[in-house]
Amino acid sequence: MPSFGEMIAPRRMGRDFRWLLASSWTSNLGDGIALAAAPLLIASLTSSPVLVAAGAMMQFLPWLLFGLLAGAVADHHDRRRLVMLANGIRAVIVAVLVVFLVTGQATVWLVLATAFLYGTAEVFADSAGSTLLPMLVKPADLGIGNARMQAGYLVANQLAGPPLGAFLFAVGSFWPFVLQVLCVGLAVLLISRISRTPVPARDDSQPESKAHAIREGLRWLRHNPPVRTLVIIILVFNITWAAPWGVLVLYSTEYLGMGPVGYGALTTASALGGFIAVFAFGRLEKRVSFATLMRVCLSCEVLMHLGFALTTSPVVAFVIMFGFGLYAFIWATISTTVRQRLVPMELQGRIASVNMVGVFGGLVIGQFLGGLIAQTWGLTAPWWFAFAGSAVTLLLVWRPISHIAAAKPVLDRDAVDRIDPEDEPGSGGMPLPD
Repeated sequence: MPSFGEMIAPRRMGRDFRWLLASSWTSNLGDGIALAAAPLLIASLTSSPVLVAAGAMMQFLPWLLFGLLAGAVADHHDRRRLVMLANGIRAVIVAVLVVFLVTGQATVWLVLATAFLYGTAEVFADSAGSTLLPMLVKPADLGIGNARMQAGYLVANQLAGPPLGAFLFAVGSFWPFVLQVLCVGLAVLLISRISRTPVPARDDSQPESKAHAIREGLRWLRHNPPVRTLVIIILVFNITWAAPWGVLVLYSTEYLGMGPVGYGALTTASALGGFIAVFAFGRLEKRVSFATLMRVCLSCEVLMHLGFALTTSPVVAFVIMFGFGLYAFIWATISTTVRQRLVPMELQGRIASVNMVGVFGGLVIGQFLGGLIAQTWGLTAPWWFAFAGSAVTLLLVWRPISHIAAAKPVLDRDAVDRIDPEDEPGSGGMPLPD
């Protein structure tokens, strides 16, 4: 029987993968601690709903502002060193906040500025970090590798981190951030143990600006239907997902009558579902095609919205959320794996950043729409909107999913070089996210 360590990080995937996994899990624990502690800190400094909401906005605003730039930077420099540098800056930023907390000089504006700067550094760390796995493992192992990386996010960021952060905040407002500094610093040390990763190949005879690099990535995306369609699916489904999720706290506490504890338990049910999927993914990958799994996951998303729109039972809500955790984990792992297999190594950072801009852009649009819909038509209306929108989208992409899952990777720059440089993105074909 294989050891627990072998089950988590198979030896065939190499020592560097284990260092990457350990670094990712450690960093996720630090972020999970802040996930609970940061809102508590802001709420302790102000009673303004606008400022409290602004703290949450700092999570995705840097992606919208710097996501594409971060992808271009990742594709033109040593990605391992970029992750180390960005995480080092994150640790320093939080350490400065700790000093202000210890001395009693912290203000809500300082905390918001810290959140923005931290989020900006995180954009560069995540853009470069997302490209490391394809450089360290074989394409056949990308699925299990992404599953293990997602497991770290699930366990450390969603399950273990938030309650630990809330407990430490009750002890002292600065303690969760001290531990966050230690976690991020340790993540830098762990990733430094990875053997030197190659800098993506590029033609230095004609130095290109970051704007040109971004356009090159967008042109490649426009001329690659499978990856382009995958990005659009993620954008649209994030809009429909975020619409009801933005008012989930009101839906669960007021409409279902679950109270604050029940609302927290809902998110825990989702995390538990994902935890089960961690151990099921390897077997699913061997027995079921990616195309089938993708269709099942998106179909479950449609049914989840319908279930929440119809139910008035907290028990049913728990079951739905548990199922959401299961299929959402599988979808995230598959979509990341498919994208990494199809994108040339020198474009991994840029295409991943476009994907993330789509994710956070979808969240912003969806939450805005969800708030308006709920205020006008009630707390179940966003679920009906999400059900209709996701169902129509699923019908449109049902057949293209086969092409996405069966597409072959582009192994060199020829496909990029053959693209007409005057052919700007957005002039035809399926639309790209702005």
